[in-house]
Amino acid sequence: MNIVTSITSSLAPVHREGYPFVLAFAAATIVLFSLSWETVGWLALILTLWCAYFFRDPERVTPLRKGLVISPADGRVSAITEVIPPPELDLPREMHRRISIFMNVFDVHVNRSPVDARIHQLTYVPGAFLNAELDKASEDNERQALTLTLDDGRQIGVVQIAGLVARRIVKFVDESERLMAGQRFGLIRFGSRVDVYLPLAVAPLVIVGQRAIAGETVIADLEASEGQRSGRKS
Repeated sequence: MNIVTSITSSLAPVHREGYPFVLAFAAATIVLFSLSWETVGWLALILTLWCAYFFRDPERVTPLRKGLVISPADGRVSAITEVIPPPELDLPREMHRRISIFMNVFDVHVNRSPVDARIHQLTYVPGAFLNAELDKASEDNERQALTLTLDDGRQIGVVQIAGLVARRIVKFVDESERLMAGQRFGLIRFGSRVDVYLPLAVAPLVIVGQRAIAGETVIADLEASEGQRSGRKS
């Protein structure tokens, strides 16, 4: 019994958004095996397990301190650039620091708020489904933009971008809601990217190629004055 409890406790729960997909694959698996189509049945079983894995929603321990900006997504930091924010964020039309985090199909896809803030604006923009790693995906792809207002009046932007395989962005929140750092605010189905827009003066505390964990990895500090970090793969 202790072994079963230990194994169960180490498995991340499946987010409710994944239930229909997991149940559909499971039902297909049962039907295929009942028809003695074992080869296809084993494939369906693998897809069922993968689907449950994809929609996993592990608990996270979020660092709490004024000024910290926490990663909103699991994945690889794919780019750190200086850009004009997209119009749907309604941020000042001046250069901002953009940190892009790319999620492949094996990453957790539940997204979390990077800061304690109120949702000033939430905008859904329909679009294409280009490879989310492409720079133009931030302008052409389906996306959902959140403008977050901190208690001191400063604003940052977070944009969920659907990718090549992703076909739906699911939101858990609405405009004017109060978010806590690390709180779940949405999910993107099957491979995508999340961009964080910060004031240009804010130096990132991550580097391109680094892995980030949603709700845990500190990607910037609004109160710090240190310069941008550099690093190398080893």
